[in-house]
Amino acid sequence: MVKAIRVYEYGGVEVMKWEDVELGEPKSGEIKVKNKTIGVNYTDVYARRGAAESFNVPLPFTPDPLEGCEATGVVTVVGPEVTTCKVGDMVALAAGWHTPAYAEEMVLSSDRVVAVPPSIDPIVAAAAIFKGLTAEVLVRRCFKVGPGHTILYHATAGGVGSLACQWANALGATVIGTVSTKEKAVLAKVDGCHHVIIHKEENFVDRVMEITSGKGVDVYMTLLGRTISGESGNVTIQTYILNNILPLYIM
Repeated sequence: MVKAIRVYEYGGVEVMKWEDVELGEPKSGEIKVKNKTIGVNYTDVYARRGAAESFNVPLPFTPDPLEGCEATGVVTVVGPEVTTCKVGDMVALAAGWHTPAYAEEMVLSSDRVVAVPPSIDPIVAAAAIFKGLTAEVLVRRCFKVGPGHTILYHATAGGVGSLACQWANALGATVIGTVSTKEKAVLAKVDGCHHVIIHKEENFVDRVMEITSGKGVDVYMTLLGRTISGESGNVTIQTYILNNILPLYIM
């Protein structure tokens, strides 16, 4: 028996129950992991509240990486035919299906984890892997950002935005970011944005065209999952949103 969070009804934090649950042994291709750290994300709250149909999980459930998104832990048991990791390895996972992360231990397929090297704090790995994978998809797969590109990233102050903007800057692109407050503008600058637009104070389309001398941008990225005020067509060649990129690595 191991301890895990169980949810029997949608609601606030009070619906999370810390209970004993049965955990089987790994089958072929599976491993058992003793969790060290789990990531906590907005999707956890959506699932617990039953607030978004796409995140709702049949009751009862233990929040898994589809909601919890991220976790790190130590491999304690290796099932038959596992060749990618061994007992004692620190591993991280992100966005798996039906692998309860809100638990002391979990059993999952070995192909759902990656090794965490000693140079990376497991807490950092758990906090960054889901957002880091999302950023990687944006800047290296949806649109391969490189020197000479100008990108517009909407809502840069979030976890994905902070990583994607740093990454795009390091790849040699000119990064334009939008934020909602002056405080977030300071963070966006630290995170690699060459130009920051506070969209509540100025029209971001006009500012982008001013910054680029009327040329617009090569790519416009947003994780809001919707069209931004219907104006983005004036400044973008290609637009990518979270709803489109998640299926690339949640398999």
